[in-house]
Amino acid sequence: MSDDAPVLHVHRAERADGLVDALRELLAVPPPDPFAPEVISVPTRGMERWLTQRLSARLGATPGRVDGVCANVAFPSPRSLVRDAVAAASGVVPDEDPWRPERAVWPLLEVVDESLAEPWMRVLSVHLGAATEPPDPLRRARRLSSVRHVADLFDSYALHRPEMLRAWASGHETDGSDSDLPADAAWQAELWRRLRERIGQPGPAERLGSACDRLRDQPALAELPPRLSLFGLTRLPAGHLQVLGALAVHRDVHLMLLHPSPALWERVAGAIEPHAPIRSRREDVTATLPANRLLASWGHDAREMQVVLAGAAEHVDLHHPVEHHGETLLARIQAGARGDRPPPGAPLPGRPDPRAALDDGDFSVQVHACHGRARQVEVVRDAVLHLLREDPTLEPRDVIVMCPDIETFAPLIQATFGAGEVSGEEDVGAVPADVRPVDLRVRLADRSLRQTNPVLGVVAQLIDLAEQRLTASQVLDLADREPVRRRFRLDDDDLTRMQDWVAESGIRWGLDAAHRAPFKLDALGAGTWRAGIDRVLTGVAMTEDERRLFAGVLPLDDVESGAIDLAGRFAELVDRLQSSLDALSAPQTIEAWAQAIASAAD
Repeated sequence: MSDDAPVLHVHRAERADGLVDALRELLAVPPPDPFAPEVISVPTRGMERWLTQRLSARLGATPGRVDGVCANVAFPSPRSLVRDAVAAASGVVPDEDPWRPERAVWPLLEVVDESLAEPWMRVLSVHLGAATEPPDPLRRARRLSSVRHVADLFDSYALHRPEMLRAWASGHETDGSDSDLPADAAWQAELWRRLRERIGQPGPAERLGSACDRLRDQPALAELPPRLSLFGLTRLPAGHLQVLGALAVHRDVHLMLLHPSPALWERVAGAIEPHAPIRSRREDVTATLPANRLLASWGHDAREMQVVLAGAAEHVDLHHPVEHHGETLLARIQAGARGDRPPPGAPLPGRPDPRAALDDGDFSVQVHACHGRARQVEVVRDAVLHLLREDPTLEPRDVIVMCPDIETFAPLIQATFGAGEVSGEEDVGAVPADVRPVDLRVRLADRSLRQTNPVLGVVAQLIDLAEQRLTASQVLDLADREPVRRRFRLDDDDLTRMQDWVAESGIRWGLDAAHRAPFKLDALGAGTWRAGIDRVLTGVAMTEDERRLFAGVLPLDDVESGAIDLAGRFAELVDRLQSSLDALSAPQTIEAWAQAIASAAD
């Protein structure tokens, strides 16, 4: 292949800024068509924002300044980039593909229901409680979630192990490397074949080979520019690599990979044979190569990604070294990982200590012991403020905080990092500069859809409440959600008044007596939401001089004339809640479920 021919370029660096510099140099050369967009595939939206900021500081910038711009750049995810290319070559519209997990789960559910009694399905039948007499209703209730998990597994197999699915399609129950499946996993092959028969169309793994051939022969099928970049990948499925290899026949495809250790890269490259893919971890001779334990653990994905690349077509390996300075503890840990060297241990008796002494002012690695999650967030905020104060060149956008469970910490982060904000430009100007709080604008990335979409979050909470007792705190928490407050025009004072009514009317749990039937308490209506609402509405209708039982209901004596409208909205909220939960509690068709969820969202 000539030097100017399209090819698959593999760029690697130990740090992301090294890859950014390489990408800047690449984009500095304009494409033949000045209006053609650049395509840079990134794994997350957070990576897209960060990369856009970094590129805009240099691209088109005035010499010596950071006034550049990043425009006409598309940032698809690697999966969507590959999916669209395969769809263009195979003729299958991605959104209409019957093999997508959210679509395949329904025919798969039918196949499972029809096959549960067959011997080959015993493993799944036991898991779903269908192999016992009588069938276990609790296990049976998780049928949809279990089948959806299987559909996700099949989708993952198509991505990472396409050769295994092609073997299943040929009637062989192997793992794609001529090894038989374990006995407890053999049912998956038969289940996949029956799903394939039910759908009646080739699966993604079957379409992959022919799609790659068409992309090589007819490059115009994929509406992509002559230069593609994939930035910050830590994993590279085999299916994606095959498509990228096909695209690289007529385009320049640049893989920007983070790899922590050039030394380990060279050792792995010398241990594996080119174009001889390792198909299973049992065959992976590189697993024991890392000498640095931290590198062996945290560099696991990067090492396996190199193993996958070794089985690819011709590619160019480009290393972009980054200068490293400092003698801090963090710098020494990083140097050990880069060089794949084990850290020195404690000295033997009578021998000198090989470990470097820690400087008293070295705070590059800190461990904070905190008594709870809220305190952890407070300590993080203080640490960030200290760093910004000590280093004038550091900006808030240069700081990233990683969290193992973002949904748990999200409300704490929003509350803590917003504590120093002042409202209004005039108020900010009135604060002296030396005590003015730093503007820490926090953006939470990688949150679930139910958290970023308030209405969807309320619907999800309603579905959860359908199986709950509906305690006073659960319903009041629902009423405090922003979409519910907007729908029923509830402000903070209204919620406080509702909390007082709930306490004074004796509401404990349960919508009404019938709602308590599963708990064998359907004869007891006191303390339910219906009983409490009846007391509130009776209190609205009767004067203070008429505080007596009316139709067996004791009026609530804390409903003044100014709260009549709130009492009506409160009663409407409980009535709508009961209607929604009734619709979400019964077995029904998919169309009925969709209608019930849409009604709940309204």
